[in-house]
Amino acid sequence: MDRRSLLKAGVAGAAFTAAPYFFTRPSQAQGKYKEEYKLSTVVGLPFPWGQGGDIWAKLVRERTEGRINIKMYPGVSLVNGDQTREFTAIRQGVIDLAVGSTINWSPQIKQLNLFSLPFLSQDHAGLDALVQGEVGKEIMQLVEKNGVVPLAWGENGFREVTNSKREIRTPADMKGLKFRVVGSPIFNDTFTALGANPTQMSWADAQPALASGAVEGQENPLHIFTAAKLHTLAQKFVTRWGYVADPLIFVANKDVWNSWSAKDRDIVRQAAIDAGKQEIAIARKGLTPDDQSLVKEVAALGVTVTELTAAEKEAFKQAVKPAYDKWAQQIGMDLVKKAEAAVAARKKA
Repeated sequence: MDRRSLLKAGVAGAAFTAAPYFFTRPSQAQGKYKEEYKLSTVVGLPFPWGQGGDIWAKLVRERTEGRINIKMYPGVSLVNGDQTREFTAIRQGVIDLAVGSTINWSPQIKQLNLFSLPFLSQDHAGLDALVQGEVGKEIMQLVEKNGVVPLAWGENGFREVTNSKREIRTPADMKGLKFRVVGSPIFNDTFTALGANPTQMSWADAQPALASGAVEGQENPLHIFTAAKLHTLAQKFVTRWGYVADPLIFVANKDVWNSWSAKDRDIVRQAAIDAGKQEIAIARKGLTPDDQSLVKEVAALGVTVTELTAAEKEAFKQAVKPAYDKWAQQIGMDLVKKAEAAVAARKKA
């Protein structure tokens, strides 16, 4: 994929430079089906996230025999590329359906910052314990309470740190490095706690900034590293620390949802569940203990891939504790304690 395509795809992170604009709610007659339903995703088909949206659209079209025709709009193009406005646009009816990131929707629902607490979920089993258990149900209820119909979970993956200067094994190795981070304040606090210099910017701005050295590093799931060819943007060092997971949620606008028959609602929900399971499997491919093929692919690009020991991860965890504690209070201690207990229980299983 060339750089221009990547910019259009809006690989990751929030776009902060979009011009102000106003949403208008389109009319949605009860019981009337549209010729096309707009599905918003941040990225397109080269990425697991985009593939999840495509799978969902195809399953719905097939299972409803064409009654519900979904078209995917990647790059959050329905809201001028500003991912932080996506949730509001869904609620207001500008967007019919979406597969969205908990990070991007956290400005509207503060509890979604739970998944961005550094080193909370730790691994795939920990993440599964959160989204598939009572915590996940509570999060889904909060999404619904905020005016959007949640249907299923997906996954963007664990975010790993990369840079152009040196191998990172300790918090001291982060000191003074300039990192592009996503548009949620918790990321700014986390990287500041590590002595780094975080800079929030859109992904479109991040790519030339990485190429020029204006910023020296970034954090994203490893499949984005290969799809975006980050090794060509001076990213020579990758540290797999799995500090933050990025779950996705399949959702529908409430008015659109209510306009469908009960039968079709069941079909759309089950299609979302099935697509979510397939998307999660795609996102984890090459990144499991039994399959390290994606890790090897990155290393084959001439990139130094560093795997942290448990003790090394603990050092990072302690370093970011002030940020963790601050945000735990904002998210709500009851929910955070439930999440911590769920992750701890998976260790004993």
